[in-house]
Amino acid sequence: QMQLMESGGGLVQPGGSLTLSCKAPNNIFSIYGMGWYRQPPGKQREMVATSAPGGRTEYADSVKGRFTLSRDSVQNTAYLQMNNLKPEDTAVYYCMTDHKWGRGTQVTVAS
Repeated sequence: QMQLMESGGGLVQPGGSLTLSCKAPNNIFSIYGMGWYRQPPGKQREMVATSAPGGRTEYADSVKGRFTLSRDSVQNTAYLQMNNLKPEDTAVYYCMTDHKWGRGTQVTVAS
């Protein structure tokens, strides 16, 4: 069964940056696109950013101008560059493609 592997989470101070990675075993992102989602503590999972197969990206209003989604088709990897992080960005971050989810990576923003 295909597995998506997220990495790059951690503890960062407000205003800091992190880059998350999502590695796929093949070029599935080019076929189905992919998305980054997050689940804050005690809340439902929400969309952060999505990338269509052709590369068009969309962002949640709460992260526009701070987060950037990119894909490396050679490495079959998607990235989420997160800048100017805020405490409300604290969540488990997941990548998803073709209705398949990774296990998530924890991002904690605290001073």
